[in-house]
Amino acid sequence: MNPFIKDHFFIGKVKIPGRALLAPMAGITDMPFRLIAKKNGAALVVTEMVSAVALVKNNSRTFDLLSFDVCEHPISVQIFGAEPFIMAEAAKIVEDRGFDIIDINMGCPIKKVIKQGAGAALLKEIEKAKEIIAKVKKAVKIPLTVKIRSGWDKSSRNFLEIGYMAEQEGVDAVILHPRLKRDGFSGKARWEDISELKSRLSIPVIGNGDIKKGDDAKRMIETTNCDAVMIGRGSLGNPWIFKEVNAAITKERIPNPPSREQKGIILLKHLYLAVKFKGELRGVREMRKHMGWYSKGLAAGSNFRKLAHQVNTFLQAKALIIDFFHLKDEDSLGWAFE
Repeated sequence: MNPFIKDHFFIGKVKIPGRALLAPMAGITDMPFRLIAKKNGAALVVTEMVSAVALVKNNSRTFDLLSFDVCEHPISVQIFGAEPFIMAEAAKIVEDRGFDIIDINMGCPIKKVIKQGAGAALLKEIEKAKEIIAKVKKAVKIPLTVKIRSGWDKSSRNFLEIGYMAEQEGVDAVILHPRLKRDGFSGKARWEDISELKSRLSIPVIGNGDIKKGDDAKRMIETTNCDAVMIGRGSLGNPWIFKEVNAAITKERIPNPPSREQKGIILLKHLYLAVKFKGELRGVREMRKHMGWYSKGLAAGSNFRKLAHQVNTFLQAKALIIDFFHLKDEDSLGWAFE
């Protein structure tokens, strides 16, 4: 197992105060979600995937994705694109906004990203990927990471080659999601790929994939020797997973799962933040999916999810949450609006 340096590690010169990190997720890891994750123990949070082209073209909606709160530090922003000079220019814009780390997406399997030659498409274009990394590294002073997959398909499992190239070009850490592009998010993540990459590199290697509870993170670190775990889908409707992971990997007592009422209070806080930062209509509508995730596994959850997809105002959503999670209005709001 990794010898822990207290409870932290470093990406470049940036101290990461824990081993449980929030993965970037398009349409998910906005500021409200990141604040909830941070409050629940995420040591590093990452923005949604941001288009380098849109940043350079000064797209206002894209710049909204760069909004963050000072309490989110350390915070990383993930950019994607296929043109080295545009990626470098976007990276400089990001650095000037005050982010601590830049991450280059080299693993997204979504068609609209692949068509641009970005994301996982760069797994097939190592020379272009190398040029992008080199240009971005030269353009900024803050640490740089890359998030990759194991390869495009079974005939091109080139994560070792890409990881080594990234290290040689000055990347400060590599995040590996050990599935192939063709796998999407199906099948079992090959944690052995994380172990093999860690054994070949001297920079931090962060493991991503199939972390659903604290013991999963502990097992990943013990079996792969990775420096930290990055949690994506396992945090949906389950932001307390970071506390669970932190306890598991530091061998402290793992906290009991939150009660129904505690889940409701966290969801209410999430709702309030979404409305505060995005406005009522947009905030409430974007929270519908989160309301669904928070209710998974609870009695009468199916009916709650149906009703959640019909709410349009803060008061409607709040009332539904208070009723379903058995909250007392006065008790819950005292915490949710602090």
